[in-house]
Amino acid sequence: MYFKQLVKEDLGCASYMVGCINKGVCAVVDPRLDMVDDILELAAAKGLQVEAVIETHNHADHISGHGEIARRTGATIYIHEQAQAEYPHKNLKDGDELVLGVAKLRVIHTPGHRPEHIAIAVADTSRSEDPWLVLTGDSLFIGDVARPDLAVAGEEGADALYDSLFERLLQLEDGVEVYPAHVAGSLCGRGMNPKTSSTIGYERKHNAAVAPRPRATFIADMNENLPQRPPNMYTIVERNRGDYAQEEAPLQLLALDALAFQREMERGAQVIDTRSPHQFCEGHIPGGIDVFLRGSAFATRTGFVVSSASRLLLVVKDERDLHDAITQLAVVGFNQVVGYLDGGMDGWREAGLPVEQLEQMSIDELHEIYQGQMILDVRDQSEWDEGHIKGAKHIPYYFLEERYQELDSSQPLAVICAGGQRSTIACAILQKHGFTQLLNVLGGMDTWNRV
Repeated sequence: MYFKQLVKEDLGCASYMVGCINKGVCAVVDPRLDMVDDILELAAAKGLQVEAVIETHNHADHISGHGEIARRTGATIYIHEQAQAEYPHKNLKDGDELVLGVAKLRVIHTPGHRPEHIAIAVADTSRSEDPWLVLTGDSLFIGDVARPDLAVAGEEGADALYDSLFERLLQLEDGVEVYPAHVAGSLCGRGMNPKTSSTIGYERKHNAAVAPRPRATFIADMNENLPQRPPNMYTIVERNRGDYAQEEAPLQLLALDALAFQREMERGAQVIDTRSPHQFCEGHIPGGIDVFLRGSAFATRTGFVVSSASRLLLVVKDERDLHDAITQLAVVGFNQVVGYLDGGMDGWREAGLPVEQLEQMSIDELHEIYQGQMILDVRDQSEWDEGHIKGAKHIPYYFLEERYQELDSSQPLAVICAGGQRSTIACAILQKHGFTQLLNVLGGMDTWNRV
């Protein structure tokens, strides 16, 4: 039997290939859009024909590559009958089996994260009919379980998840290996371990989320301290459920000189500056939002502050950054990237167009004056709850567009996050709304706590 896990760390996504070398066939499970080329190249290298693409559910945090694989290979797409998929597919139900040479895949219906959710028990029949591993999708994670509130009310989802975990998955043998669709870095859970696999026995013993307890207690626990929902989740789910053959093609990307770039801005396109916070602070296009491509969760953070329906303009450092930015944006539903600034900020300055700057402040400087300084903390609620600067105001950066009026734009405002990336996003949003006395705190709360 052939088995391969492929991981993309930016959104914490894992996809799988499982099949039979002797028969030359395989199935792909939960492929992300930007993993398709890697998957097909690997299949070709191993002499495998992709015969099936299996989705454990309609994903809410990324665009799937099931349609692209089906187009390029002729593979059949499989998904649970409750998914309401509009593309050509075969429905799955609990207990269905798919045989690919010595690999036998059995469907386990595991609602909770979503009503259509399935896990897949995999056996290598050349050795045994017993499951060797289980692909748990977004149900049982490593050190955590899936959030229950993305498709139905959280209480309803947790009620179904209780049965899926305790009556189905945890009934498997201790030695069955666990491979989830998400690992650390995903918004589909709360406290996933950085490991990418485990066993049923280890999770049963050491995963606090599946500690035995009454159903009502489990339901309450599952709805506490949930992270922010994935950005653009409704758009992403509908695209993943919809007929991929009817999708509009992405815009043809244009290299725009400074004046053409400015004209697109005047037509309503939003500038996303992918350079580092330091480069952005030194000089940027007025109205641009800095989301550092080489920082944490570039695509997710862009989705939190810009609608997926927006037409985007990019400021990038080089061609590699341009390619990576477009790829990552496409994965979270952005397919309206108009173009990029040809010549970068140097070209913008040479055209004599306006440049804004953002003052930066060190932790030492903030420490000296903080008692008389207005401070805005833009971290997540869970981070704030773990500790914050006395007297600071808390508004997560992704709520600033709707809550900036709670702040006094006539007073100096120091903006802080954990390390300086989200505070730069926040400052850019506030600059768009007329705030001119902003201080972006370098190092953030990580440095504050050390000092």
